[in-house]
Amino acid sequence: MHEYFQEIQKLIEIVQEKEYPEIQKAAQLIVQRLQRGGIVQLFGCGHSHLLAQDGYYRAGGLVPVRPIIIEPLTLHAGALTSSDNEKDPTIIKRHKDQFDFHENDVCIIISTSGRNQAPIDAAFLAKESGILVMSLQSLAYCEQSTRHQSGRRLEEVVDIVINSHIPVGDGLLRHNEIKYGPASTVIGSVILNTLFSEVIECLAGSEKVLPVFESNNVESDLSHNEAMVAYYRHRINFK
Repeated sequence: MHEYFQEIQKLIEIVQEKEYPEIQKAAQLIVQRLQRGGIVQLFGCGHSHLLAQDGYYRAGGLVPVRPIIIEPLTLHAGALTSSDNEKDPTIIKRHKDQFDFHENDVCIIISTSGRNQAPIDAAFLAKESGILVMSLQSLAYCEQSTRHQSGRRLEEVVDIVINSHIPVGDGLLRHNEIKYGPASTVIGSVILNTLFSEVIECLAGSEKVLPVFESNNVESDLSHNEAMVAYYRHRINFK
């Protein structure tokens, strides 16, 4: 077995052991808010934005999930551009119209380091809206100083932290001083899918129709998906 398989499995086991109780707690809070009409909103920059997109309109995934898309913070805007913009203290204020927080929403801020300007500003904006704010981040970075003018790191702003346990530098493998084999996307996806699966299982105890997308690539009349899109289209753009 390649060493990456071994190391990623070890990390998954660590996350399962240490974070599952927090994931269960987060799921219960999300369920309460979904049942009162809220949705889950995901925010991330660069590779973290890939996780925000991954939770959206996903076969087998939770329906009421909205990625917050700020084009200059995405990789297709340019890798260096996205990285620079994440540190810009004006970027969130200039794109405030992309945020649409309503009562009972939940915002999950995805940022492995938890130190950059845009994720922290997004967390502050969500907190100001009075909604529940969670982070998916690695607390291994806690000793890395914040780049935010408030002097606060992400974990000091949000209500709930789910720790991804990603090592500083992201790579699980090493050759001399070079770390390689990044883990944050794999582990982040495992955590989010565990969280949303927990939410779905909780809803199954009380809901006749589960807000889960069926695959468009299996034999189906698609009426379920069409009904889900119609129900949430006032909050989420599925076009």
